[in-house]
Amino acid sequence: MRAARGIHHLAPQPLHQRRPHRNGRGHDDRYSQAGLLNRPEAASAVELSPHLPVPRAELVSVGSTYAVQGLGYAVIATSLPTIQARQSLDATMVALLLLGVSLAAAGGSVLADAIAIRRNSKAALLSGLAAQAVGFFMMATAQPAPIYIGAVLLYGVGLGAVDASSAMQGVLVQRGRPRPLLGRFFAAYTLAAIVGAFLMVALVETPAGAGAVLAIVGVVDVLVIVAGWRLLDTGHAARKPGHARDATRIPRWPVFVIGALILAAFVADSAVSTWSSIYLSGTLHTAAWAAPLGYAAYQIVVLISRLGVDYLVRRTARTVIATSAIVFGGIGFVVIALVPTEAGAIIGFALTGVIAGALVPLSFGAAGDVLPSRSDEIIARVNLFNYAGAILGTVIVGVVADQTGFGIAFLIPLVILVLVLPATRALRKPKAIPLEAPQPG
Repeated sequence: MRAARGIHHLAPQPLHQRRPHRNGRGHDDRYSQAGLLNRPEAASAVELSPHLPVPRAELVSVGSTYAVQGLGYAVIATSLPTIQARQSLDATMVALLLLGVSLAAAGGSVLADAIAIRRNSKAALLSGLAAQAVGFFMMATAQPAPIYIGAVLLYGVGLGAVDASSAMQGVLVQRGRPRPLLGRFFAAYTLAAIVGAFLMVALVETPAGAGAVLAIVGVVDVLVIVAGWRLLDTGHAARKPGHARDATRIPRWPVFVIGALILAAFVADSAVSTWSSIYLSGTLHTAAWAAPLGYAAYQIVVLISRLGVDYLVRRTARTVIATSAIVFGGIGFVVIALVPTEAGAIIGFALTGVIAGALVPLSFGAAGDVLPSRSDEIIARVNLFNYAGAILGTVIVGVVADQTGFGIAFLIPLVILVLVLPATRALRKPKAIPLEAPQPG
């Protein structure tokens, strides 16, 4: 909250304007004072969260965790040629290393779930950032290949833990606001990723090289940890007083359906991220400076979509937004496949940006609504579909491209998007999400 000015700070504030204080159980006193936690229906996020304000510093701290995640991921991705040369890795080893990072990230997401259950999502998030920081500092120095690979995998564990726990934190602080926030949090991730890519471009050929950039990101991680230690939300989703954990069974069907949307979004994202520049340079034979333009156009649209999705959510249904994103993104893949020119590819890649730009924040927001009292665990489980999608988008598109060319290969994400289109119904308000899979007949 902003400090009161003049003599107005002497006047008592209404309950809904007071800065929340944590009680011994990890709940906000603002709920206890209002009597909300004594109601049987308090487990409902709609009734438990009457849009009470969250301190601005806490919002900035949560946003900074998204930003440092995007910064670090972009730096790792753009430093791969340097890593390959420094460690004398062939293409197969690089592919295996990327697969190892995805598997380590899945393990990190499971670890974040366990820490969030025992402690809270703040502890999981700070642990993940610490793992990343150690990994960055190790990679920044010359290390033998086995140790270097270990550092990359340690970063992967931190990557998964931060992916899951930052989404947990985003859902928690969003409940205290009258307007959606997840789109802007993910926009901070995208913007920082763009900054990270340009930072690597600026420094990679200097005497300091990629190691300096990796060290810079490690320092930024440490700064975010220090700030987060004081400012991040210490709550355990939405819990009743006197209960260590809500024993309500987590419904499997919404987790699977929302997870399918996450998987489709990251199949599309990894396909474009991994293969767009290779398609432009290797198949369309564009100039070297033009090869990254497809990915650049993609990231710009992702950023614009994430900046706008919070505004759209307040004015139209999440299902409508998600369906529109899939349709426009699908058209983008059709353009890439059927218009094999430089302009066609860049326009197509740009259109596909609305998929990850809109589907990811919408899906995580819906995951937080499934069972608010156990949203931390649900988000961690949904987040696992992220890495399955990343592996599929990278591997399947590459294998098919080797056999048939990229024209057909880039239709694979389109097929997956069409298959998950009915799943957008799971993005409706919580009451519309079924708790069990529909029975046949």
